[in-house]
Amino acid sequence: MTQAPATPKATRRQHDREIVALAVPAFGALVAEPLFVMADSAIVGHLGTAQLAGLGIASALLMTAVSVFVFLAYATTAAVARRVGAGDLQAAIRQGMDGIWLALLLGAVVIAVVLPTAPSLVELFGASDTAAPYATTYLRISALGVPAMLVVLASTGVLRGLQDTKTPLYVAIAGFVANGVLNAGLVYGADLGIAGSAWGTVIAQCGMAAAYLVVVIRGARRHGASLRPDAAGIRASAQAGVPLLVRTLSLRAILMIATAVAARLGDADIAAHQIILSLWSLLAFALDAIAIAGQAIIGRYLGAGDTEGARQSCRRMVEWGIAVGVGLGVLVVLSRPLFLPLFTSDSTVTDTALPALVIVALSQPICGVVFVLDGVLMGAGDGPYLAWAMVITLAAFAPAALLVPVLDGGLTALWAAMTVMMLIRMLTLWLRTRSGRWIVTGATR
Repeated sequence: MTQAPATPKATRRQHDREIVALAVPAFGALVAEPLFVMADSAIVGHLGTAQLAGLGIASALLMTAVSVFVFLAYATTAAVARRVGAGDLQAAIRQGMDGIWLALLLGAVVIAVVLPTAPSLVELFGASDTAAPYATTYLRISALGVPAMLVVLASTGVLRGLQDTKTPLYVAIAGFVANGVLNAGLVYGADLGIAGSAWGTVIAQCGMAAAYLVVVIRGARRHGASLRPDAAGIRASAQAGVPLLVRTLSLRAILMIATAVAARLGDADIAAHQIILSLWSLLAFALDAIAIAGQAIIGRYLGAGDTEGARQSCRRMVEWGIAVGVGLGVLVVLSRPLFLPLFTSDSTVTDTALPALVIVALSQPICGVVFVLDGVLMGAGDGPYLAWAMVITLAAFAPAALLVPVLDGGLTALWAAMTVMMLIRMLTLWLRTRSGRWIVTGATR
C-alpha cells in the first residue's frame, strides 16, 4: 500500500519539532560564554577596581580573537550536516576532525602571537598604568586556553552537524559550574588573585575541550573514521572558513564603528549605547539559536538531495524568526522601565536610551529574518555570498553612521542607522534565498 503524502500541516509540525529540538538546547549553550565572563567579573571585581579594569581589557581582546574564529563552528556544522544527509557518517566525522585539527593549529598561532605581544596589546587598548599589569597577566595566562576554546568551537560544529545540540548544552553547563568553582577557589582560596581567575578559566576550557573530544573520538571509532590529521582536509576546512571570516570581520567592524560613533556623542550616549548593545546581543542569542538549527537542518536536507525539504524548512524557519522577533520586540517595550534601572540610576542615560530602545524593539522581526536566512545560507555552504553581502552592508553603514555626529544626530539616529543596516542585510539575504542559487545538493558543495 502506498503511503499517503504528508499534509502541509503535518509537514509544518515536523519542521517545528526539528527546529525546537535543535534551537532550544543551542540557546542554552550560546549564553554560556557571556556567563563565563560575568562570573569572572563578579569574582575579580571584589579584588579591586584596577583588577576588574584589567580583566575587562583582557577579556575584550580574548573575545575578539575567539569571535574571529567562530567560522570553526559554522563551517564545520554545514560540512558535517551535508555528509550526514548523504548517509556517510564516517566522512562526516572525518570532516569534523579536520576542523578540530585546524582549531589546534590556529590556537597554537594565537599563543605564539599573544604571549610576546601581550603588553603592547594591552597598551593599544588604552589600559591605565594601574590596570595594565593585571590585564597583561590575565591575557598571557588565558591565551594558553585559546586552543581549547577553538577546539570547543570546532567540536560544537561537529555535534551540531550531527544534529546534536544537547551535548553542547550539557558541556556548557558543566563548564560554567567548574569555571565558577575554580575561579573562587584559586582567587580566594589559593590567594592567586587575578592570575587564579585566568587559570580557573583555562582549566575549565580545557575540561570542556576534553569532554568534546571524548564524544567525537568515540563517534570516530564507532564509524571507523581516522583521527589522524589530513593536510588536504585541514586545508579545505580553512578555505571554507575564509569567506565566513570576512563576514565576521565585517560585522565586528560595524559594531566597532557604532561604538566609536556613540563615544563621540557624549558620555551619556556611550553609556546608554553600551546598555542597549548588551541587550541587543542577548536578543541575538535567541535568534541565533534558530539560525544554528537552520545550519544543521539545511545542510542535512541538501546532503540528502531533498531540495523541497530544504525550501520548506527555510520558509518555516523564517516564520519562526519573525514570530520570535515580534515576541522579543514586545518584551523589550514592556520591560524598558524595569530593564534600564538594572544598569544605571542616571536619568540622563535613561532618557537617552528609552527612544533608542523603541527602535531596537521595532527592528527585532527584521533581525529574526536576518539571523534565520544567515543560518540557512551557512548551512548551504554559501559562504562567499555571505562575505560579499556583509562587505556591501559595511560599505553602506559606515558613511551613514559617521554622519550621525556631523548632523547632530543622537543615539536614536545611530540605532536607526543600525536598523537600516539590518534591512540591507535582510534584502541581500532574501534576494539570495529567493534566487535558489544557494540550493546545491550532494555530500559536498
